[in-house]
Amino acid sequence: MSTLPPVLIQCPKEHPSLIEQMVCPSIKLARIHLIKDKDAIDHYLAMNIKGLSKQEAAAYRNSYKKNICIDMLRQGYHKSFSELFTLIQKWNALREAAGPGSAIWQQKSLEEQPDKLDLLHHFLTRAEAAQRAEYYEEVYNNQLNLAYCFNNPEDKWLRNYFYEQCFSTAQLIKIDGGKKEAEAHANMGLVNEEQGQFMKAAEHYETFHQLTLGRMWKDETGHTYNSLACEHLWRIYTLLADKMLENKEHQQAIKTLIKAFEMAKKGGNKKMEGDSAYCLGLAYHSAGEEQTAIINLNTYKEISTELCDIVGLGRAYQAIAKVLVSQGKVTEAIEYLEKFVTVAKSAQLSRSLVDACISLGDIYNERGYYYKACEYFNQAFEAANTLTDLPVMDEAKVYCGIAKAHNMMVAVNSHTDAADHVSIEYLLAWKENRSDMCTDPFTVELTKDTSGVLETNKLFLQTPVQEPL
Repeated sequence: MSTLPPVLIQCPKEHPSLIEQMVCPSIKLARIHLIKDKDAIDHYLAMNIKGLSKQEAAAYRNSYKKNICIDMLRQGYHKSFSELFTLIQKWNALREAAGPGSAIWQQKSLEEQPDKLDLLHHFLTRAEAAQRAEYYEEVYNNQLNLAYCFNNPEDKWLRNYFYEQCFSTAQLIKIDGGKKEAEAHANMGLVNEEQGQFMKAAEHYETFHQLTLGRMWKDETGHTYNSLACEHLWRIYTLLADKMLENKEHQQAIKTLIKAFEMAKKGGNKKMEGDSAYCLGLAYHSAGEEQTAIINLNTYKEISTELCDIVGLGRAYQAIAKVLVSQGKVTEAIEYLEKFVTVAKSAQLSRSLVDACISLGDIYNERGYYYKACEYFNQAFEAANTLTDLPVMDEAKVYCGIAKAHNMMVAVNSHTDAADHVSIEYLLAWKENRSDMCTDPFTVELTKDTSGVLETNKLFLQTPVQEPL
């Protein structure tokens, strides 16, 4: 029996990369283990081993806020560091005061927002450097840039803080003729206005107006500072007058609105001038000075016509009609309201059409013209259906119901007053049927003897009972 020749087995050679090479540590590296002092180790590592320095390692370990603060202090910006630290503390205080569940409680802390910290670091340090050199205009510009950077609703407190800083710095600038001071007063007026401090806002706006008289300074949109001052004063005087009217201080409100009207004219803004005339007309009406109210409302009507302001024209017609009604001039009032309806329909102003029809319906309803009132209230309801405003629709429904009820009561009362057999049968039949007497008079089956009388009564119900205006 033959056997196969033996197979020659060769062992593979060792791969060079797998050969473990033992290298003895250098004497210098071995010395590290003999050094016990920490500072000496840090120094030795920095001098002999390439890698992160102590400062670089700390930069990775520290928070972003801490690194920003350290950088400010290293560069000698101690005032900027102090201001940044104060702002962070102020934010924390505002958050604690608002408490859990508030909007600010849900926001990130200022120290957790690197982008904002970068902005603060950049502009605060530049402002401090400019302040040391007494370049107050540069200080102002950096503070103003910070105010612009924090114009979001959640950052308004920061914006207001830097507007206050701008206001203080602007008092030190003497080389621009008061331009920066004027800007600072305008910005502080806006801050006070947003906070509801209208009297303080008015003081700032008045100073802004005085500083811009005869000046041709313009903002980035091309508007002169003086025209902006007039606009601010017109707005704040109108807001002040509204508060006075709420407190029944009619004469003081009228004086304030006259000042608003004058500012609107000086500013050269026809729209503001018209709005001032409208508010002034309503104020005179509230004070019982109807004739003066009509004069101002006519001014508003003329300006609205000049500006092709259809909405304003409708408001003028409505306000004039209201004054005429209070004077007892109902026929003239109806003419103005019908013009209001025409304007609203032509311009497809559904909301204005609702107001016009409700006003007309009110007049007819108060004077016993219930059928006519129903017509206008129905128009108001149809116009309200084209809107997405549910309260307006509900209001129109209520007016329709009131007018229909009044119209129904005319017929019911006439039958009740008659108190005869046919009338009583008629009322009883209606109570069983409960039909709408405005559009669907009684539908009942009575005896043949009374059918002729009932037909006469139905005709009577369908004819609305009217009283002279």
